[in-house]
Amino acid sequence: MDRIRIRGGHRLSGEIPISGAKNAALKLMAASILTAEPLILANVPRLADVRAMAELLMSFGVAIQMNLSPHLGEGDTMRLEAKEITSAFASYDMVRKMRASFQVLGPLLARRGEAKVSLPGGCAIGARPVELHLSALQQMGARVDLVDGYVVATAPGGLKGAEIVFPFVSVGATETAMMAASLAKGVTRIVNAAREPEIADLGRCLIAMGAKISGLGSSEIVVEGVERLHGASHRVMPDRIEAGTYAIATAIAGGEVELVGATHETIASLLSLLAKSGADVTDTPRGLKVAMNGSRPRPSDVTTAPYPGFPTDLQAQIMALMTVAEGTSVIREKIFENRFMHVPELARMGADVRIDGDTATVRGVTKLKGAPVMATDLRASVSLVLAGLAAEGETMVGRVYHLDRGFDRLEEKLSRVGADISRVPE
Repeated sequence: MDRIRIRGGHRLSGEIPISGAKNAALKLMAASILTAEPLILANVPRLADVRAMAELLMSFGVAIQMNLSPHLGEGDTMRLEAKEITSAFASYDMVRKMRASFQVLGPLLARRGEAKVSLPGGCAIGARPVELHLSALQQMGARVDLVDGYVVATAPGGLKGAEIVFPFVSVGATETAMMAASLAKGVTRIVNAAREPEIADLGRCLIAMGAKISGLGSSEIVVEGVERLHGASHRVMPDRIEAGTYAIATAIAGGEVELVGATHETIASLLSLLAKSGADVTDTPRGLKVAMNGSRPRPSDVTTAPYPGFPTDLQAQIMALMTVAEGTSVIREKIFENRFMHVPELARMGADVRIDGDTATVRGVTKLKGAPVMATDLRASVSLVLAGLAAEGETMVGRVYHLDRGFDRLEEKLSRVGADISRVPE
């Protein structure tokens, strides 16, 4: 098993191309089930999760062709053709690898009228229940049973439009409802829908496939079901979490980096916080430029929230920055109840963090020190890399398979802007 080795203390300078969004690409791939015609996705990131989703879709009979880009950050092109769904069974061995696999349930049910999908796995960052997904499908006329760890769903007469009111915002459940409703009979109104940019990206792709959807980007999405969807071409949006991670990397290491392809509005909550912390953030014709003069960041309080609030997927990274801030920061995690698993590892590097329930109090230290640390989940793992950029000496991050799930060639991108980072065998 590989490890990532970082020798800290190097300022960053240059440009980093932002890859396609993992959280958009996986759901777009699932949407290929909804049509018998080819769906062509451009700007697909090269990730372990993408490979796992492709493997799952191929088990249903989806034919997939990949055209690999020779250029870092350009993204690959994927052609998916679900001419015939030969199986509607998603095994535990498949789905346990990542939670996003569960998103095949809605499209399978809408297209084939039946599905048997394992309850999901993925990162161990707390219980992320699927009840909202199942409730949405039941309101659309599906029969749903839980049998030996599997969701067994049927809709022999097809799905029907419904008014679905979510009790709280859920990205995954919004996506499930939207995909299923695109082939349902009648109109579906999704109330208290999630507003994340990745949902709008999925919606734009579905519209290109012939779906009738309005309200993207708002808390109420209306889908008028159609009899069939057709093939389309779609470009995956840039990964706002990757962009935010490299913005924080620049702030913690110092220097000046242009994030090519990044979009300001998708990470506005982070960028305003970085500006308060002392970073210079400017828009460029190609994306964003982040500069930090090398002084210690100023402390900032952070509370995670659904979009457009501060993303939970950037909480571990901003904590890494606050560990070297000149003062005390308070970070509140309001999305997932078990997302402070990176704290003991940061402590091994000299960070001063105290946890009380959903709140972390971070007292900045003058310097972190390199240490052997272990990744516990996808975003936690990259927070340790960021800490390593600022630490004295050598940091060795184990379990980097977590990183490979969500960051497209991270060490190559960081080394190109001056970081001393490499992948080494165990």
